[in-house]
Formats: sequence, C-alpha cells, structure tokens
Amino acid sequence: MSSTFKLQRHFILIFLTALRGESRYLELPDAADHDPFPLFSANLKRELEGEQLYRRALRCLDMLSLQGQFTFTANRPQLHCAAFFISEPEEFITIHYDLVSIDCQGGDFLKVFDGWILKGEKFPSSQDHPLRTPERYVDFCESGLTRRSIRSSQNVAMIFFRVQEPGNGFTLTIKTDPNLFPCNVISQTPNGRFSLVVPHQHRNCSFSIIYPVVIKISDLTLGHLNGFHLKKPSAGCGGVGDFVELLGGTGLDSSKMMPLADLCYPFHGPAQMKIGCDNTVVRMVSSGKHINRVTFEYRQLEPYELENPSGNSIREFCLSRV
Repeated sequence: MSSTFKLQRHFILIFLTALRGESRYLELPDAADHDPFPLFSANLKRELEGEQLYRRALRCLDMLSLQGQFTFTANRPQLHCAAFFISEPEEFITIHYDLVSIDCQGGDFLKVFDGWILKGEKFPSSQDHPLRTPERYVDFCESGLTRRSIRSSQNVAMIFFRVQEPGNGFTLTIKTDPNLFPCNVISQTPNGRFSLVVPHQHRNCSFSIIYPVVIKISDLTLGHLNGFHLKKPSAGCGGVGDFVELLGGTGLDSSKMMPLADLCYPFHGPAQMKIGCDNTVVRMVSSGKHINRVTFEYRQLEPYELENPSGNSIREFCLSRV
C-alpha cells in the first residue's frame, strides 16, 4: 500500500474511530477502555432523543454523525478545512445554513459536496451518482442564502471552507430524513447486515465498507437463472443488464477499484468471500426493468485471517502491504 493512501485511509479511520461518547472532541481514549463504535449504539441515540437541539463547536477538520447545530469561528486564518458528515444507511443528510459570516470577496469560501471526496477520489463515483460532478458542489459564495438548505443524495456529505478573518465563521444545522431505498452507502461500522434494493430504476448503487472484510451474500434477486463466478479478465456478465459485482481497492472511488467477482444470476446463498482490501464495495447495476435486491452480511477480517487466507478469498490485489 502506498504511503499516500495510508495517510488518506488513516485520516478516515481516525475520524470514524474518534466518534465516541457525545463526539465533542476527536480525542482517542485510553486503550484499556477503547470502544471505537459506541456512538452508533441505540443507548446513546435514546439518550440524545430526550435532549434539546445538540450544539457544539465545529473544528477545521471534523467528522459528525449526530444531528444538531454546529458553529465554526476562526481564531486565526484557516485556509484548508473540511467537515465530513455521515448518517445511518437509510437516511439523507440536510445541511441548513443558520448564519454565515465570511468574506467571499477576500477569498473565503464555504462549499457543500454531495458525497465524500478525498485526494480527488469521490464517493459515490461519477458513474453511480445521479448528478454530474460540478452539480454536486454548492458554493455559498455563488448561491448565498437562496439555497439555505441542501440535502444529500446518500448517507454522506461534506463541506469545504476557508475563513481567514478571526471572528468570522458560520453556523449550520444538520438533520436527517428517511431514505426508503438507499442507493449509495458508506458503512459506519466494520460489521453489519444490509439489503440493497433497486426498484425499477435505471441506476447503479454501491455499498462501501472501508475495511478488509468477509462478505456473505445470502440472497440475490435479479430479473433473470442461478450462478456465482469469480471474475476473469475481460469477462463480466456479458449482455446481462442487471448484476452485482464485488470490488476491492485502496481508495474511495469504486470506478477505480479492481472487479473481483460478478453475480450475474439470482440465487439463494450463502456465497462467501474474504476480501483483504482497504475498501470493499458491493455494487449493483440495474437496467430499470426489474426489482433487484441483494442481501449480505459483512465483518472485519481479523489480523490472522489477513496473514493466512483460506477458502474463497481475494488477496493478491490488496494485501501487498509495505
């Protein structure tokens, strides 16, 4: 793995694992009581339901998975800032500007991006997102408060901002809304179960897990016999218009990942595969002619499983760690 992407992935994982307690600070606890994912537990969410609107300061580099009101105030020139937002898979994210005090003419900016982008790699990829890449940006300095609320197309969104004058900044409110048919998802956790359903829609949908994992597919419903096969060079599903593919790689963008397996026909599993990549994606391509559904479970690979792969596994593309 290149040192550049090690840094990129470390950046994402630091934020994912730092989201604990009420997520007021991005500080890791002592190793003795470290539990990286309590933020997503039902207990915390029940505790927050009884509170008034959650509020805290926003940092120059931040990640949030809670609804609430967040304020950034520059105490010195802040030139390269970003905040990542993530919600449950079945939710949209709405970013609402409450107050903005920045100097657009002096070079400040505040931009929303529909998805995540890191070092030029986007999620969802350009192939999977309904909007062209330029349309995924909303620039406050161009639109002002005429677009006061911006809703994401999936469970992740982010903002880029530059605020140079101390005392300037902005306040925004983050809310979530139900998404009945989530299409593109980044998993908050390394373990879980999910059903990706595309009902008579001509679109591509990706479920991204930023860990090496075991994937177990229990059910696949497509509009057309039965089979599961490892991908061969230049193979694919031929003329079949509806299929699922498993991808692996080291970045966010599924279009730049290695195709590892094709699922071209309906079946009732289980079909299991170990994928030792930094990012694993289950991607469904739909023609819009059928109701397509894939149900799968995933769990993070243990270190010994990465060192000693066995059974149906893919490692040659992903485990050349330096």
